[in-house]
Amino acid sequence: MDGKLYLCATPIGNLGDITARVLETLNTVDLIAAEDTRNSIHLLTHFGIKTPMTSYHEYNKVDKARTLIAKLHEGQNIALISDAGTPAISDPGEVLVKMCQEEGIVVTSLPGPAACITALTMSGLSTRRFCFEGFLPPDKKERRTILELLANETRTIIIYEAPHHLVKTLRELGEVLGDRKISICRELTKRFETVLPTTINTALDMYETEDPRGEYVLVIEGKDVLELQKEKQQSFDSMSIEEHMSMYEAQGIDRKEAMKMVAKDRGISKREVYDYLIK
Repeated sequence: MDGKLYLCATPIGNLGDITARVLETLNTVDLIAAEDTRNSIHLLTHFGIKTPMTSYHEYNKVDKARTLIAKLHEGQNIALISDAGTPAISDPGEVLVKMCQEEGIVVTSLPGPAACITALTMSGLSTRRFCFEGFLPPDKKERRTILELLANETRTIIIYEAPHHLVKTLRELGEVLGDRKISICRELTKRFETVLPTTINTALDMYETEDPRGEYVLVIEGKDVLELQKEKQQSFDSMSIEEHMSMYEAQGIDRKEAMKMVAKDRGISKREVYDYLIK
């Protein structure tokens, strides 16, 4: 029988956050696949875990996944751990999970720490609806595209950032999103944990004179729903009904459905749209 892949969440700072179930699993599996064995050896040594370990990281994630899947098909059980937090979240583990699912190998996740959720719950911003972006892409054009999409995001936004890129990212967020509320979380669960509720522009002013230190999670207020609706309405009001129809038809939407969408956007009946177009 095939083995099983265990996604084991590890502490993001405080070692006391590891669960008893994760410790038991790490002790009993045949192999541990770690994002950075040099980092993970300290964790395993601290808890007296002697299970063999192999590296699985961004630069070998496809080829090594094939090797690990072969071992799983042989009946070995494997635990996957990242440097910190839950594997497969902003982590190459997502590739291994996808390939295991395609191979029919059972994957299970052992819940535990995740920096994005920890920061969100401490942020003071809305937790009912949120979106997680992880690290923004390094490519300038792709990065700008993502930020422009986030400009109209009404959910709370969560972004990871390294200290040496923090000022640049805050500046870009201010340019594209405007001066929103933001909670800047750093060194979560560690000795110097801080959560700073502020605004994007105030944070930028502060960090232009103060060196950022530690790993950051940025929790950003989503756009106000009423403000977004008002902006959309103003945009629709500036179009003629013909232009509004053309906008949707250019996206491949059939005429009947486009009429429904135009009517909804403009707060009028479909019959009014139809009568206008006929005239």
